[in-house]
Amino acid sequence: MSNLSAPLLVAARGGTPSHTPVWFMRQAGRSLPEYRALRQGTAMLDACMDPEMVREITMQPVRRHGVDGAILFSDIVVPLKAAGVDLDIVAGTGPVVAKPVRTLDDVRNLPELHAEQVQPVADAIGLLLKELPPQVALIGFAGAPFTLASYLVEGGPSKNHELTKALMHGNPELWHALLAKIADVTAAFLHAQLDAGVQAVQLFDSWAGALSERDYREFVLPHSKRVLQTITTVPRIHFGVGTGELLPAMREAGADVVGVDWRIPLDEAVRRLENAAPQLPKPVVQGNLDPALFFAGFEAVEREVRRIHAEGKAAAGHIFNLGHGVLPDTDPEIITRTVELIHSL
Repeated sequence: MSNLSAPLLVAARGGTPSHTPVWFMRQAGRSLPEYRALRQGTAMLDACMDPEMVREITMQPVRRHGVDGAILFSDIVVPLKAAGVDLDIVAGTGPVVAKPVRTLDDVRNLPELHAEQVQPVADAIGLLLKELPPQVALIGFAGAPFTLASYLVEGGPSKNHELTKALMHGNPELWHALLAKIADVTAAFLHAQLDAGVQAVQLFDSWAGALSERDYREFVLPHSKRVLQTITTVPRIHFGVGTGELLPAMREAGADVVGVDWRIPLDEAVRRLENAAPQLPKPVVQGNLDPALFFAGFEAVEREVRRIHAEGKAAAGHIFNLGHGVLPDTDPEIITRTVELIHSL
């Protein structure tokens, strides 16, 4: 099977794949015992820059679950760290930035990212392309400018994003300068992955759901659009959590595939996307099983999978996924059974 006929890539382009393709956000990682064994004693950001480790971790869910997409093992802060921003991933907390961004000088001092700084990531992609079956698409990824900006401004994860929103509304000039700088870093990271051979990309705007549509359009959309518009050769997936109200705007940013979390049904997401842009082709969606349902037993999972699969038929193409990432304590066996079920429908 030539790679263009890989089910995920066919669905992403609105075609009719041989079966409904499926992959899961965070499919590689803490839910897998083989991942925990491999990562023991290696810091997260070190693992993300070790080509052999990235290859193995990315392959683990492909071997175990038989998914149709391999998402490159990485982290949204990898390009910032590689460029020279002083940050670390603290266990139990997440990314922590040593010197949060507060002033125009702080923005000016943010480093640019050059391809050679993420060469280990490109090397890992080369190793993966030799090993992945042709029917499995390799997905590159990056964090979107707003979510990365939020980490840089807050100094770490935030529930309310108060410092981020204060900067956004209180000093729009500084805000746009910051996002323009981050957009360049994000685009450079994605292009390093594209040059190495990834076959689709996902832009994660994890925290965009904290914004109103008006704020998203004014303060975020132009910068995400700038990143996505630089990518013309592979399908572009755009995803955020709690973004039901933002889906049409996120599609406008340049998404070929709109990721949908579990809060709204896929057919409703398609309706919103179509109503907002009737002149565009029918949308392609990705999603949207609630990851918590993996704890409810397979009968409950099967019921929900069948419902989501049916709702996904409203779209031009449907890539099955979760509405967010696999939770750490998920039993890998139920994930494998879910993939088998989706492929059988």
